[in-house]
Amino acid sequence: MLILNDDNPVPAAARGGVIAIGNFDGLHRGHQQLMATARKEAYRRQAPSGLVTFEPHPRVLFRPDEPMFRLTPPALKCRLAKGLGADFISIITFDKALAGLEPEDFVARKLVDELDVAHVVTGYDFHFGKGRKGNPTTMTELGASSGFGVTVVDQVTDDDGIAPFSSSSIRSALRHGRLDDAAHQLRYWWTVIGTVVEGDRRGRDIGFPTANILLDPGCEPADGIYAVRVRDDDINRHGAAYIGKRPTFDTERSFLEVYLFDFDGDLYGKELAVEFIDYIRGDQKFDSVDQLTAQMNSDCKVIAARLDEVAAADPMREFPLGDLQAEGRL
Repeated sequence: MLILNDDNPVPAAARGGVIAIGNFDGLHRGHQQLMATARKEAYRRQAPSGLVTFEPHPRVLFRPDEPMFRLTPPALKCRLAKGLGADFISIITFDKALAGLEPEDFVARKLVDELDVAHVVTGYDFHFGKGRKGNPTTMTELGASSGFGVTVVDQVTDDDGIAPFSSSSIRSALRHGRLDDAAHQLRYWWTVIGTVVEGDRRGRDIGFPTANILLDPGCEPADGIYAVRVRDDDINRHGAAYIGKRPTFDTERSFLEVYLFDFDGDLYGKELAVEFIDYIRGDQKFDSVDQLTAQMNSDCKVIAARLDEVAAADPMREFPLGDLQAEGRL
């Protein structure tokens, strides 16, 4: 899959294609429907299909003092787009200059001149251009005058047809430890990608050496203990993860710490993908390190059993991204 940005000209292999356009935070089921529609149209035209998205997220530009809970930072979004069959992803820098473009100027410069799009797939609620004045109707009209087709995808809901899938509802589910709910909307297990950094070795001192990963500002799933799968190169490992401020040790920083089962090696500097499978319990302060250690041993037994259950019958395997995760290929 080609990854395009503003620094390089668009290669011929990505021009004249069919694109799905949006912020796509999470690449949830609604977003996946846009991509599927784009792929189908691209197949009909024998053209490349791709994703056009924006970085940073527009809210970061307009509300810089409010850290945003990003479900899929750029590295993860690219992995997911590739897993869903995109031929390319175009990441447009969202800055004040882009935000100030009138809708027709945005379409002319970014979609026509740079990408030479043949067809655009947009969601029913997509807005673009200065003051968010552009909408699906605007895109359809500009497509007609600029020579490209437009498909508008209506909101995608569950079987009951009531609640649409949304990034906001997924964030809420994660904040409350409802991982099954989040996975149901994502069709894969929510994942954090990060580089292992040096910690203070408290875990090693009590018999649970952990890989420490810095969370992005605003990343705020529920504090506590999780059952996780960890992708290390091409190997899927099982483990227990902790998110929180470690109240037993009176720290004020938030951590993601991962204890890998049956592993004794050096992970410093390595990039890991941590897949969150189940929320085991909330954060808790213990009166002694011995009490903490006893609880961690108990947690690990519960987590090992839960991960074995998922390995035997992973509900996400019926979906493309979930299947790639289970195979260690995402």
